[in-house]
Formats: sequence, structure tokens, C-alpha cells
Amino acid sequence: MIDRRTLIAASLAAGALPTAARAAARWEPRAEVPWPVQEVYGAAFRGKVVIAGGMAPGANGLRGGINPQDRTGIYDPVANRWSEGPRLPFARHHPVLATARDRLYAFGGYRVTDEGGWVGVRDGVAFDGKAWTAVAPMPQLQCETVAVTLGERIHVASGRAPKGAANRAWTDQGDVALHQVFDARAGRWTTAAPCPLARNSATGAAVDGLFYLAGGRRVGAGNSAQLDRYDPKTDRWETLRPMPRAAGGLAGAAAGGKLYVFGGEGGPGVIPDAWCYDPKADSWTAVAAMRTPRHGLAGVAVGGRIYAVGGGAKESGGQVTAVTEALITD
Repeated sequence: MIDRRTLIAASLAAGALPTAARAAARWEPRAEVPWPVQEVYGAAFRGKVVIAGGMAPGANGLRGGINPQDRTGIYDPVANRWSEGPRLPFARHHPVLATARDRLYAFGGYRVTDEGGWVGVRDGVAFDGKAWTAVAPMPQLQCETVAVTLGERIHVASGRAPKGAANRAWTDQGDVALHQVFDARAGRWTTAAPCPLARNSATGAAVDGLFYLAGGRRVGAGNSAQLDRYDPKTDRWETLRPMPRAAGGLAGAAAGGKLYVFGGEGGPGVIPDAWCYDPKADSWTAVAAMRTPRHGLAGVAVGGRIYAVGGGAKESGGQVTAVTEALITD
């Protein structure tokens, strides 16, 4: 049986990575998350970095001794300090986060059954700074996806979902190109044009009102370097210059009108690579590598800085970190 590690190792063709100029930037350490966490997403909310859910070490854990979490972490960049917010309604990993209309939303993810299997969930919750409350669930299930806010709408594109009743193994899942849109004002979901490549564990960000979707991996086909851009005005995607290196489980954020992507599983192993994409030039530039290679980490931009939070230092599960690093680009 082909497993996830085999796919990761086979995701790159033999040969050297493309050469690129190195842009001036550096990573600096910041206060660590109070608990180690991976398979976690984050978003900016009221000038702070917020993460929720994910997986952390614990008794009787799955995949390297890690369990889903219901914890919310809030990082203040000015004070360089983490605090803990209210807990999610139930523990889950891979809930995707995005902010719209001064509320932070968390959608989907996986919860663990009594038998130890993973079950994807469609539910949505919103955080107003005091508590998480229920909102309309996603009409269709999509997990390990990417969420980006454009105006008052949260666009959720790519991911994976069970192909049938089975939901325990990686190969029980299939990739989706599904693109669902949550209107934060109306509290309703609609669908939009599917992304050009069905994949999961990608990353993305909004730059100048457009949705950029980068990298990811495919069940049965390995990692991808594809970069796609969505224009909500035309409801159309276009495929741009691919990333210099294919990676899944990576993170990304936007700053200064550019897209930054970093980390992930790049075949073989976890990688520290960081790249900057300039939409005006349709080109990629290497930036300083992360101090700690990680996958399944959160990437959040606040105040012109990009923060890389948590993540696993080993392929799949295990070696969960609490590392927080800031990318200084100016």
C-alpha cells in the first residue's frame, strides 16, 4: 500500500532545485506557544495572531502520539506574549481560520471517533473576542483546505474528503477542487468556480483582492508546486508560474503586496524553505530559510510581519513544536 511518506518522498523529480536570487529578509524567534501544536491554522484578528485546534502530544495519541485539540492561542506581537482564549466546542485538527466583519471564523477539520478513526466535520464557529458560537456549516465537506477573505466573504478552496464510508487511512480520502464561499454579512454559503487542481494541504493568501492558492499535495500523486489565482469579479482562476519547489503541509501569508510561502514536507523530509512571489513580475525569489523546519504550521501576517507558528519537525506526526518565528521583510 502506498502511504503518505512514500508520496512525499516521490513528489519531486530528480535534479537540482531552480536557482533564484535571495531577497533581503530574516527570521527572528518570538515567544513560543504555551503548548506544542501542529496541523494548525491561524488568522489575524484585531491586530493579533490567533490559532485554534490542531494536534498536540498526549496519552493514547494517534500518528506519533498526538491528539486533536480544542485550545485557542492568542499572540500579541507588541507584547510578544501568548495567552489562551476560549476553547472550541470540541477538539479537532485542521480547522481552517479566517476573519471577516470583525469576527474570526473556524470551519471544518477532523474529530476523532470513539474507535479512533478520523471523521471530517462541516460545522462552523465564530469568535467575537469573548466566545465561540455556531454559524452555518459548510454545505459540503472539505478538510485540509485553504481559506482566504475577500471583502466580506470567506473563500474556501481545495482540500480532501472521504471517498466513501471509510475515513481512517490516507487512501480513504480523495482530493477536491471544491470552492465554497461564506458570506459573513448574510451568514450563507454559495459555491464558486472550482480551483484548477484538486489537492489538499496547500496554502494561500489574498493579495490586492485576489485569492492566491499555492502548493499542496495529492492523494496518490505526491506534492505539487502549482500556483493558481482567483478573481472574484470574474469568478475565474488562472494558473501562474509554479513554486520553485513542490511542497505540501506548508504555510503562507501576504505582506507588502507579495505572497510568502514557507515550510512543509518537500520530499524527502521537512523543509525550512521560504519563497516570495511577486504578482507584478510573476516570479519567485528565495528568502531566508526558517530557523526551524516545520510542516503543518500556521502562517499569519500582522502589522507587516509574517509569523510562522507551531508545526511538526518530523514527517507526518511527531516532534511537535511550539516555535514561533517572525519574518522581517523590510
